[in-house]
Amino acid sequence: MARTLLDLGAVATARDLTGAIDRARRLGRLDLESVDAILTRHGRTVAGQRLKQALTLYRKPVFDRARSELLFLEALENAGHRLPVLNCWVEKWEIDAYWEAERFAVEVDGWEAHGSRQAFEDDRLRLEEMKLAGIDCIRISARRIETHPKQVAQRIGTFLARRRAGE
Repeated sequence: MARTLLDLGAVATARDLTGAIDRARRLGRLDLESVDAILTRHGRTVAGQRLKQALTLYRKPVFDRARSELLFLEALENAGHRLPVLNCWVEKWEIDAYWEAERFAVEVDGWEAHGSRQAFEDDRLRLEEMKLAGIDCIRISARRIETHPKQVAQRIGTFLARRRAGE
C-alpha cells in the first residue's frame, strides 16, 4: 500500500491522493510505519513531497477521528477559531463538536451513516430535542467540509458570535 500511495503521489490530484489514503485507512491498510520507510528513501521526490503533505491530516493526535472531523478541525484552526470538544456527551446526546460556553453543536455527517429513512427521522427528532434543551445544533455534510472548508469555518465563526451575543 505504501508504494501504491507513493506512485499515486506522482500522478493523482491532491484530492484523489487524500481519497486513496482515506480508503486505505478505512480498510485498515494504512500503515504509517511502512509509508515512513518508503518516504525515507523517496521523500525528496515530487511524489514523496505530495504524499507527505497529504498525510499531515492523518498525523494529528486525533487520528482515530473520521476524516471529515479532521478536515473540520483543520478548517477551524486555519480560521483561528477556538476548537470545540469532539465526540462528547452532553445531556443524553453524543455530539460530534461542541462549544459548551455557547451551547452550540455541530454534527458532521457523511451519507454512509445517514442514508436511511430511519436515520433521517432520528436526525430530525434529535435536532428538535437539542433545541428544546437550549442547544443550537447545525448539521454539516462531510462533502461540504471537504469542498468548502473556508466557508464552513467562516459560518461557524458567525454562529458562535451570534450565540455569544445572545441572538
